[in-house]
Amino acid sequence: MTSLWDQLKDWVLVAVLVAVSLAVMFAQNQPLVRGVRAEALEATARLEGTFAWIGNYLRALDENQRLRAENIALAGEVARSREARAENTRLQAMLGLRDTTRFEVEPARIISKELSGQQNLFTISAGSRDSVETGMPVIDERGAVLGRVALVSSAHARVTPYLNADFRVAGKVQSLDAEGIVRWTGGRRDRLLMEHVVQTQPVLPGQRVVTSGSSGYFPPGLAIGYVDSVMTAPGRNEYDVQVAPAGPVSEARFAFVILSAPRLDEERQGRAGAAGALPQP
Repeated sequence: MTSLWDQLKDWVLVAVLVAVSLAVMFAQNQPLVRGVRAEALEATARLEGTFAWIGNYLRALDENQRLRAENIALAGEVARSREARAENTRLQAMLGLRDTTRFEVEPARIISKELSGQQNLFTISAGSRDSVETGMPVIDERGAVLGRVALVSSAHARVTPYLNADFRVAGKVQSLDAEGIVRWTGGRRDRLLMEHVVQTQPVLPGQRVVTSGSSGYFPPGLAIGYVDSVMTAPGRNEYDVQVAPAGPVSEARFAFVILSAPRLDEERQGRAGAAGALPQP
């Protein structure tokens, strides 16, 4: 039988001879060998360059993604910081109003708004348990008129804002005592109409419009807005005064309910005094 060595010795001998030949060829560093080495180096360099560019591109993509995520996070942080400052400013204004107003007020958060139609409403987080009653005036943290309480539950109240076709408030141009009725016409949300102002009064843009107290619901002196423009009412000896609201309902997030107005208290006392003066049977 032929042994395994007999079968492989020829191949082993060939392999040894090839290895010796290659060793001799590279050791002698002949021009042919140098050329082969140069071509191999060129090919290897191009391949390495290609892979290096791909690696750099992928690393750039990763870095760009990381920077974008950091930018988004920083933008969110800046937005939260701005909102916190704005919230702090609003709360300070609310505390300032509560400390300086002559009325007893109940602060509340505006939790929902419906401002898309003609019969608009908004809801506040104060109700009968907070002494809120139907008809009470509602103002913002600057003391500007927002509306009037229309419906009350234990913990919440629905408010009819001035941006409601049914809302009316007696107002006057403060510097002139020129009185009229202020309402929303259902058009622009940044304009109200003050009607029935007699033309004998020199009403001018920029003058302050406040509540006159004639309605019995709103005490006098609450800010309604500022005169924007003045037009003569057709066929009447009156002005139609366009008023820019002092307290934009769309921007309001907090509200105050005036729990007692001096005028209403005086009216109650007057009625009580009149009743007490009646002759006894």
